[in-house]
Formats: sequence, structure tokens, C-alpha cells
Amino acid sequence: MTTEEKLKHFEESSMEKAREQSVQMIEEHKAALEKIFKEHKAAKERQAALQIKTEADSLKRANNMALSKEQLQIKREITKKHTELKEKLFIEVQTNLEEYMDTPAYDQLLIKQINDIKKVAGNDHYVIYIDPADSSKQLSLNAATNAQVVISEYSFMGGTRAVLADRHILIDNSFATKLEEAKSAFVFDGGINHE
Repeated sequence: MTTEEKLKHFEESSMEKAREQSVQMIEEHKAALEKIFKEHKAAKERQAALQIKTEADSLKRANNMALSKEQLQIKREITKKHTELKEKLFIEVQTNLEEYMDTPAYDQLLIKQINDIKKVAGNDHYVIYIDPADSSKQLSLNAATNAQVVISEYSFMGGTRAVLADRHILIDNSFATKLEEAKSAFVFDGGINHE
């Protein structure tokens, strides 16, 4: 082999080796870049997922707060309406009681209440009170029950009250007390939960 051929062979083999090294370096560089890209992509996907979750949680909290606020407002409105209706109802009940007090059935109720008080009192001393509005009924009640009925100094909307002093007992059958008890015990049933 001539020097020139040797030189050409050396050049070709050097070029071949340089090409192989170049290809290998490019492949290594591509692999390194691919790895960096995958890591970067994974990091960005994690960051995006975290941001989406954070935003979703924030939106849920805001939605829950708005919902709670609206529910509270609705409950207030329902409570206000219940109060209005309750007041209206008990005004109507009071009107009906006033009308009832002009009937013979009311006189019979007073007689029954007085007789019941007498039974409870037995031989003990008692004082039976009627409402000042019923003062016109005092004599007829005295006669019907054979009891001394006293007109109260203040109004209690009808019915009777009695004091059994020996036993320290107050018997309160007044319409005012019964109406207040009914008012405090009154609960609205119905609607969404109680239909």
C-alpha cells in the first residue's frame, strides 16, 4: 500500500470514527434532552394539576360560602314568615276566644272550672277569681257553683284563676296563660320535611 493509499485509508477510518463519535454524541445529547424534556413536562403537569386542584378547591369553598349565605338568608326569611303567620294565627285565636266568651258554652266552661277548683281545694280555704270582663257573670256563677267568686283586679283574658293559700297553690285556667303556653309550644309542621 502506498503512502497515499495509507493516508486515504487513515482519513476514511478517521472520518468514520469521527462520524460514529458524532452520531453517538448526538444520540447521547438527544437522550439527555429527551430526559430533561420529560422531567420538565412531568413537573409542568404536576404544577398544572396542583393549580387546577387549588382552583377547584377555591371554587368549592366560594360556592359553599355562597350556598351557606343563601341558606341562612332563606332560613331567616322562613323564620320571619313563621313569626308573622304565628302572630296572625294567635290574633285570630284571640278573636275567636273573645267571640267564644259571649256564648253559653263559655259560661258552662267557667262553671266546670270553678267546680274542679272546689274539688281540688276540698275543705281548704280558696279564692276563685274571674276576669273583670266577666263581672256581669259573677252572681250567676256564684249561684250555679255555690262558691264565692271574686273579680280580679287585672285582666287575664277570661277563664279562672284560684289561690289555695293553705297549700300555696295557684290554679291558673286563664285564657292568657293558656294562649301563652300554646304560643310557646307552637311549632310549624309541614313543608319540605313534614308534608
